[in-house]
Amino acid sequence: MAFARTCSVALVGVDGVIVEVQADLEPGVAAFTLVGLPDKALSEARDRVRAAVVNSGEAWPQRKLTVGLSPASVPKSGSGFDLAVACAVLAAAERLDPSAIADLLLIGELGLDGRVRPVRGILPSVLAAADAGYERVVVADQTAAEAELVPGVSVIGVRSLRQLIAVLTGAPEPEEPPDRLVGRPDPLMAGLMLPSAGVRGLPDEAAARMDLADVAGQYEARRALEIAAAGGHHLYLKGPPGAGKTMLAERLPALLPRLTQKEALEVTAVHSVAGLLPAGRPLIDRAPYCSPHHSTTMPAIVGGGSGLPRPGAVSLAHRGVLFLDEAPEFPVRVLDALRQPLEAGEVVIARSAGSLRLPARFLLCLAANPCPCGRHSRRGEGCECTPAMVSRYQGRLSGPLLDRVDLQVQVAPVTRAELMQRDTSAETTEVVAARVLAARERAAARLAGTPWRTNAEVPGHELRTRWQLAPGALNDAARQLERGLLTARGLDRVLRVAWTVADLAGRDCPEQRDIRTALVLRTGVEQGLPLTEQFFRSPRPAVDRPDRADRSDDPAEDLAGDRSGDGSDEQPEERPQESPDARAGRRPTRPRSARRPPEPTPTEKPEKPEGSGT
Repeated sequence: MAFARTCSVALVGVDGVIVEVQADLEPGVAAFTLVGLPDKALSEARDRVRAAVVNSGEAWPQRKLTVGLSPASVPKSGSGFDLAVACAVLAAAERLDPSAIADLLLIGELGLDGRVRPVRGILPSVLAAADAGYERVVVADQTAAEAELVPGVSVIGVRSLRQLIAVLTGAPEPEEPPDRLVGRPDPLMAGLMLPSAGVRGLPDEAAARMDLADVAGQYEARRALEIAAAGGHHLYLKGPPGAGKTMLAERLPALLPRLTQKEALEVTAVHSVAGLLPAGRPLIDRAPYCSPHHSTTMPAIVGGGSGLPRPGAVSLAHRGVLFLDEAPEFPVRVLDALRQPLEAGEVVIARSAGSLRLPARFLLCLAANPCPCGRHSRRGEGCECTPAMVSRYQGRLSGPLLDRVDLQVQVAPVTRAELMQRDTSAETTEVVAARVLAARERAAARLAGTPWRTNAEVPGHELRTRWQLAPGALNDAARQLERGLLTARGLDRVLRVAWTVADLAGRDCPEQRDIRTALVLRTGVEQGLPLTEQFFRSPRPAVDRPDRADRSDDPAEDLAGDRSGDGSDEQPEERPQESPDARAGRRPTRPRSARRPPEPTPTEKPEKPEGSGT
């Protein structure tokens, strides 16, 4: 009896499980049995491996062959076990030394001609091998750069089974020149790259062309975009068509800092498993951007599929931006499924074949029109929708979902002056990204030694107890909470945004004006601090605001505004302003001239009209 063993990796989500591949040869009728809970693609490895071995110039053993994949209870899928099965069979047939492959981990698919094809999920597979103590890994030559991202592992990249046999036996390596394909994709990469599913990893040159200065006007939304990027806060842009909501969202990833080494490995692992790793870029070091269509199904957003689930859009946007354009057009079930990932930063998917946990720490950006026709406003000019239609359209975004969104900004229509006049004061992406990076570094220094890295990740209890605010800073938020205009979760998110505003301004702790700014960004109700272009380092052109001569040069002082009073902690209680959405759904009152006259009392007789008979 001849026996040999080697190892490979089975992927369960984005986690790798070490699988021992055992080959046993016994006298008997020639047969090839594969056991160990393989799927359809893995079961077909019997024919692929036999053809690859024969076409590589080796003899196939004419005995009873049994190949086992252990542990047998773990589902195994894909064609990445081909290389390990072939080497185990050759070692059992004494063509290779069994001890040479015992401590070797092999990942790769075999073509019928013996060439080694790349497979998805190389990075998480090699990470699992490194955690298990393996020091040498064999992969396809096309994915060797991805495997080399893992420190402490020696990577052997091969292009064919013949080349691997020569490496293991010490024979001269055969020449395996790469295919020269001009104007055609490499066929060996066909199984590695899948359709993008709405994911766009912007290259540096494409991201450079999307500059924030290209957006006309929208100073309030620009500032909200900067705060969202600095603190990792979720953003909701609401406004008419053509106001620039999509342009703003597309420029949001460029404001985020580059990923750290740990974050880059996390993002690359998810994209590698999903088959979305860009060609020639083994490591994704920029924040990903995912923008699925509103017809996308629940498994495509959250993750799932037949058998073991695969990463969805929430995982593909991990450490990046998930942009849902025309958010009310998405199915309600899909939108409400985002509530758990928004809180936990991960998604747990359970299926009959097993359950897995996928990372989902993303920045959500929602964009929506105010009504089906898109022209609903406070004045109601040009809107053809009834109040019921407006209420039904806006109700597709549930209250619990919006309660998890920190910044809810009204995007006003662009004026003719903003569109036609060249705004030289508009800040570029590079300038804003520098402020975002400085604010993130300030937050990272404060959060050092904690499991959190941005203000949006810090629990509200820690914000209220560990880091103290300025005296009286929470007075306005406390009043909003008592009136029912703010939930307990909303109060925590107001605190997170206030810390981000303070970090951008270079303050050690949030003050009352920072809390008021956070309230304006969340509720849209002015607390004496309108969110205007006074927030910006660069002023708006004088043609639009000629009264800026009496403003201070300090944007923090301008933010406080003249209407904030003397800055004392005790503020007179003000009646909350009714939102335009509430006024649109309210039944209009009848004017006094059209009201019905009061009914006469029983003691009074109604006057008889003139000219009437008795």
